[in-house]
Amino acid sequence: METKRKGYIEGLIEQGEHEHQDFKYQISDARKIARSISAFANNSGGHLLVGVKDNGNIVGVSSDEEIYMIEQAAQMYCRPEQQVHFKIYRVAGKNVLKVDIDEADDKPVKAPDDNGQWRTYYRVADENVLASGTHVKVMQLKSETAPADVVINLTDKEEQLLDYLQDHGGITLSGYERLAHISFHAAQHTVVKLCEMGIVEIQYHNGQCLITLT
Repeated sequence: METKRKGYIEGLIEQGEHEHQDFKYQISDARKIARSISAFANNSGGHLLVGVKDNGNIVGVSSDEEIYMIEQAAQMYCRPEQQVHFKIYRVAGKNVLKVDIDEADDKPVKAPDDNGQWRTYYRVADENVLASGTHVKVMQLKSETAPADVVINLTDKEEQLLDYLQDHGGITLSGYERLAHISFHAAQHTVVKLCEMGIVEIQYHNGQCLITLT
């Protein structure tokens, strides 16, 4: 057990739940916690504070049982298997378990949904959301291909998208389909290509998956 200076965990709790932090009252379902691991691993990492309610109240944990469940989630219910790191902190006479999750080198990381289907999750603000199909393709491409210098030759449809983003900030994939009068597959191919080039990126806002300039 490691005891940090007074106020460390309290300081984290004061931040609330956000893109890199989630509170868990307890761990009772390894499959559910695997979704949190997937979401953080597919983003840029993060941590769980186990033994903390959503409102920030510390209730404490039985650390051995919680650690076992989280390890099971990371190893059995994440594809590919993930490594997580644990530290136990004593706060106000109770144990708080901090679980650090690194960004995955091999994306996407999938976890089962309520029906047992393997899905890709992504951390957005204080929620774990289902990644869009286009975003999953971008993750796969970035994991499979090494960075390389590319000569950028844009088509008229690609330039049309970039001009729109310059003026309006973001657009959905279906919005781009209508804008450019192209098929879903053509639109998706363009977005994945431009993401690979580092020109555009995928962002989530108000429940929508948006294409934006980097």
